[in-house]
Amino acid sequence: MKFTRLILANLLRNKRRTFLTVASVGVAFFLYGTLRSVLTTLDAAAEVGSEARLVTSSASGITFPLPEAYASRLATYDGVSGVTWANWFGGYYKNPQDFFAQFAIQANTYLPMYPEVEITAGDADAFLRERTAALVGIGLMNRYGWQVGQTVTLKGTIFPGDWEFTIRAVYTPTNPSFSAEVLYFHYDYLYERTERSITPGWFILKLDDPDRAAAVAATIDAAFENSNAPTKTETERAFQAGFVTMWGNIGFLVRAIGTAVFFAILFVAANTMMMAARERIGEIAVLKTIGFRNGTLFGLVITESMILALTGGIAGVMLARLAFAGDNPMNSFFPGFGVTGETIVLGIGLALFLGLVTGAIPAWQSARLSVVGALRRIA
Repeated sequence: MKFTRLILANLLRNKRRTFLTVASVGVAFFLYGTLRSVLTTLDAAAEVGSEARLVTSSASGITFPLPEAYASRLATYDGVSGVTWANWFGGYYKNPQDFFAQFAIQANTYLPMYPEVEITAGDADAFLRERTAALVGIGLMNRYGWQVGQTVTLKGTIFPGDWEFTIRAVYTPTNPSFSAEVLYFHYDYLYERTERSITPGWFILKLDDPDRAAAVAATIDAAFENSNAPTKTETERAFQAGFVTMWGNIGFLVRAIGTAVFFAILFVAANTMMMAARERIGEIAVLKTIGFRNGTLFGLVITESMILALTGGIAGVMLARLAFAGDNPMNSFFPGFGVTGETIVLGIGLALFLGLVTGAIPAWQSARLSVVGALRRIA
């Protein structure tokens, strides 16, 4: 009981300093939770693709289209049970900086291949019948306040002009890592508006047996190797991972920032504990005089440090969890973005480590301080 009262008395001795220390640790762990969630979300995005689907794109890169005639040839390969295709559109709604993805798809073959796209509002048949219809993710509907039946206009960048789409159906992804902020529309609409000059950007192939993915991919690429448009075929998961790498070495950047933040707050917290220990030299001498042992004093100081670090750490990661729960602005860039339970547990462990490290030196100095030396220093 006396031990607890002493800890509380010391923590409340300078309330402003205690609050600022906890707040600074909290901000650091809020950043930790956010930055680590970028990494976990990117890792999840790289895994969202199916191993039962292959993607065939141009060997020169996804910006180079492929002949539509490839579809019928791809469907003949052993192990391939379905073929569809898609194109990146690259338009924007009102604000060029307000990004979301749009794909032109061969809808009647694309949708059956993607159980992740579950239509939860509107009418799938109406979308399939109407050439200018759009299938929109629930995230976009919520972001812009759109309604089923509403006509929206996108400004084309790759394909210039105003493009009008009527929202006929809304989907909710069955996989949280599958983006809920995509607008799908008919490839035929794009084909006609571009005066039949556009061809598929990439083909998606459904496999009978995912274990044969590597063999089927190698066979396809070998067949088109000497053609005018050689191909690169890979599992959809690998294809998605390729999109992630387009961000550059973001993992290194995020880890570097996180490390810098951690060491900055480490020095702040350590300095705070050193100041608190120096202010209490006389008090420590008195405690030793009345019988407090070195181990007890060591535990007193290290416990105070751990309480400060844990309070700030838990507050920071939990605030990040609440800030990015459910539909949040980060979903526009990182579908499924959120602070995972693993991130919270690691954050708490890191806060414990921070408390131990920052409290170790002042606790050790307090335990080794002699009564005579302490009194001489304050005399």
